[in-house]
Parts: sequence; structure tokens; C-alpha cells
Amino acid sequence: MLDSLRASLQSALKKLVGTSVVDEAAIKEFIRDLQRALIQADVNVKLVLTVAEAVQRRALEEKPPPGISRKDQIVKILYEELDKLLGGEGELKLDKNKTNVVVMLGIQGSGKTTTVGKLARFYAKKGFRVGVVAADTFRPGAITQLKTLCQQVGVDVYSDEKQSDPVKVAEAGRRSFEGTKNLIIIDTAGRHKEEQGLLDEMRSIFDKVKPDQSLLVVDGTIGQQAYNQAAAFHKTTPIGGIIVTKLDGAAKGGGALAAVAATGAKVFFIGTGERVDDLEEFSGTRFVGRLLGMGDLKVLLDLAKQAETELDEKRVQRIVTGKLTMDDFLYQFEQVNKMGSLRKIFDLIPGMAGNVQNVDLEKAEKSMKVWKSVIQSMSGDERGAPEKLNASRVRRIAQGSGRSEKEVRELIARYRQTKSMMKAGKGRELRQMLRRAGGQGPRA
Repeated sequence: MLDSLRASLQSALKKLVGTSVVDEAAIKEFIRDLQRALIQADVNVKLVLTVAEAVQRRALEEKPPPGISRKDQIVKILYEELDKLLGGEGELKLDKNKTNVVVMLGIQGSGKTTTVGKLARFYAKKGFRVGVVAADTFRPGAITQLKTLCQQVGVDVYSDEKQSDPVKVAEAGRRSFEGTKNLIIIDTAGRHKEEQGLLDEMRSIFDKVKPDQSLLVVDGTIGQQAYNQAAAFHKTTPIGGIIVTKLDGAAKGGGALAAVAATGAKVFFIGTGERVDDLEEFSGTRFVGRLLGMGDLKVLLDLAKQAETELDEKRVQRIVTGKLTMDDFLYQFEQVNKMGSLRKIFDLIPGMAGNVQNVDLEKAEKSMKVWKSVIQSMSGDERGAPEKLNASRVRRIAQGSGRSEKEVRELIARYRQTKSMMKAGKGRELRQMLRRAGGQGPRA
């Protein structure tokens, strides 16, 4: 996520930390690197200057508290000022004991309809009874797209293909779900050039439907132009919060986040990928931590909980005690796949973010796909007792999986290495880390 901004900020920090003396000259050089990183991320120049001036003034004037080095103090100051730039904390509060009506707004191409599906999925997993209203009667295919998305996540959709008036569809959709759903999400039309028509339509829907919340979906790739979009909607309808999409690698994502925060509206969610589960609750504090390479254990644990819908305690116990089988090894691959890419997972781990090269992660993901096909070509007896894998068995497995004998042996070597690490106590360390962070691990 926002790879170039993260790399630039971490580079600036490494240069500062590597400086023997943090004097005024070193601080000013750090400020120049900071300005360059933010401008390259398409953050508005005025906002860049405001942040840079605040960091420089505080770095020169504030004395570090006892036990804190000046370098650590500057990192803390940068953390706080970037958090302020991105709007701090924002949370969409919904009550399961009432019918919550949320209207989704956005310019055409912002990813609004896809985000509706993701939001429906997000709250359905939290136990809400979700219904979606397909009130985008403007874009051809919008209703079909929404139905397909919601079918994937098991959420009901109200639509009326014969009705062209989106206001009437929104009204009828709300009535149809009242009493059976406690969260109704209304997908509205987007426009590209006819922005005024869209704003007028939004006003009419608000007057008739009277939603509890309105969420504006903003494309993260448009950078600081997001300010004009957010401000225009904010003047027309009371925007409750914002969802910034397409932040997976978006060079201008930092600019978009800073721009919408400048309108005074809170960012509630960010879209971080194409999968239906790639929607995260936004926290400026934790997000800045990820940018600065400090990770985000909360999101990592949330992903782990989502993946472990039915935690296999016995299997996990075998893995962390070094008694794993090849079936357990395959189980690990599948759980990682549920959580997303390895790049995403490593970015969330404190101390690991930015320290692993993309090429290494791509190689690891490729190896996992190879190993999965190899394990699936083994017999049940071989998966349960990998020590039986002699030369003739390796040859047969390679032929059956369409892989080379070398690749089969690489899997066996990695399996043995993992087993040895877990036996040496690494599994216990993993359990303790998760418990300290608020997670639950299997008992020893």
C-alpha cells in the first residue's frame, strides 16, 4: 500500500537515524526529505509546508523526555503530525438494535459499487442482517454487478429494473427491508461529467429516504483532486464519512487521504485490494505506523480472525509444537492465502514492514503455489508421515504434480526446517506474541 510514499518516508528516517549528531543541519535535511516524499505522493503543497514547519519547529524546540533519544523524539513528532494530517481516528458507529440506513455516494469510476459489496460483506461478518438497494439506474450493468457481488457474500439485493427513477427505487428498497434487516445500504448512481445532476439526485434521495449515514467513495488514485470532490458533496449533502479506494500501491494515495481529511470529513474505511475482504477500518494512527515501518498488529490479528472462522485447535497445536504433517503445512499455505498477499501480511508486522524485498515475497508466493500442487499429489500416508519420502516416492510425486524432483526436495527441506524451528521454541514465541497483542493462541 502506497509503496513509494512508505519507501521515501522510511528512507528519510533511516538517514536521520544513521546521522552521528542530530543538529539543526541534520533536522533541516530531514525536513527536505520529508517534503519531497509528501509532494511525490501528491499531497497539497500548502499541507506539506504546514506539516514540515510543524515537525521542524517541534524538533528544534521540544526537549526529549528522560530516557528518550532526540532521534526517537523526532520520529514521535513525525508520527503525530502525519496522524493529524490524515485526520486521526474515525469510526462508523452502527446500532444492531435499530434499522441503520446508509447511502453510498461517489463519482463514476470511484469503485463505489464494488465498495458496496465489500461493506455489505464487512458488516455481515459482524452479525448485521444486511440488505442492499440497487438504486443506480444510470449506469448500464450496475444492477447486475451489484447482484453478482452480493450473491458472493450472501446478502439480499432489492432492485427494480423497470423503474428508472432512483429516488423511487431507494424509497421502495428501504420499505422492503424494514423489519427484516438492521443495515440497509443504498447504492446510488455515479456520474462523470454531469456532476451537478448527481448532486441534485443525492439531495432528492436524502429528502425522501432520510438515511442515518452517508458515505462518500473516493478514488485514491486521483490524489489531491479528491478535495474538490469531497467538498462538493459535503456542501450538498451531510457527508458522514469517506471511504478511499484503490490504495493498493496507489502513488497518489497519500494525497487523496490528506485531501479528504482537509474537508473535515472522517475517513472510515480504505480499500486495499480487489478481493471482497480487502476493506479495512481506517485509523490514522495505525496507518501512519505502517507508513513508517512500525506495522499494524491490530489489522493483522483481524485478518487472522477472519481466516480462522473455524480454528482447528489440534492442527495448530501440532504446528506450534513441531509435530506438523504435510497436511498441516498445506493448511498453513491456505490460511496465508485467506489473509491476502504476503506483501500485505509483512507490511502489518512491526519490524518487518519495508524490510523484505518484493522480489523475495513474489518468489515465496510462487514457491507456495508449487508446493501446494506437490503436497496434493502425495498419498494420505505420505502426507501424514513425510519421513517416508524416499527417492522413488519423490520421483513419482514429481511426475504426478508436473513438477521437478528438485522442487519436491525443496518442499521437503522447507518442511523439515519449519519443523525444527517450531521444536526449537519458535512456536511458543509466536503464541506469546499473539497473546501480548490481544490475540488467542492454542494453549501449550
